[in-house]
Amino acid sequence: ERETIYQVALLQSLAMGYFDGSISVKDLKTHGDTGIGTFEGLDGEMIVLDGVVYRADGNCEIHVMKDKDKVPFSNVTFFDADIKAEHVNAASSGELKSILNAVVRKHGRNQFYMAKVTGLMPSILVRSELEQKEPYRPLGDALKTDQREFTYSDIKGTVVALYCPDYMDGLNTAGWHLHFISDDRQRGGHVLELAVQDGTLELDIISEFAMVVPNRESFNGKSLATDMKKEIEQVEGK
Repeated sequence: ERETIYQVALLQSLAMGYFDGSISVKDLKTHGDTGIGTFEGLDGEMIVLDGVVYRADGNCEIHVMKDKDKVPFSNVTFFDADIKAEHVNAASSGELKSILNAVVRKHGRNQFYMAKVTGLMPSILVRSELEQKEPYRPLGDALKTDQREFTYSDIKGTVVALYCPDYMDGLNTAGWHLHFISDDRQRGGHVLELAVQDGTLELDIISEFAMVVPNRESFNGKSLATDMKKEIEQVEGK
């Protein structure tokens, strides 16, 4: 299973307000040591790195999660670097994605990729959100009132990035999704903007995909035929 992207539920269900925990953190770690996601009640942003599951809370402060904590949406894999590049520089998130996309075009745009970019971030803008209570609102509505953004300067850390191919529309979102955690494990969140100076880039090319869907009323009651692409792009900051 080391060459598999393991996904919990759908980004579309998350966008519609499905925030119930589907599996435990303990179970999630059996499927990967690197990845991104969120927690029950949309309680912050998930960063999985080196087998540890972290939460960036509503203040973008980092916590190590317990095995019993629940996960409504996530993508993880066991990271094995197939490609590595040193001295990566990018003045913006768009420039970093251009560098990543050049690798994708070279090695296959219909594969999955998990990437890690480690080094100095001269500036980075991240967001997280406050925990939601039932009845849950759609993701976009929750972020309108409960998203919190923080900018950090000259901070060292790691960006964990997931790439999904175009055909994943309907299950996830095509392109790159970036989360960040600082080296001191104090700050992090979903990346809205950043600059990278003299970073190290590692990419894992992944050709298999597995997904678990919850079998519970709060999930089965969602009309997943609804097109959520615009809503997802808004909350992704695209």
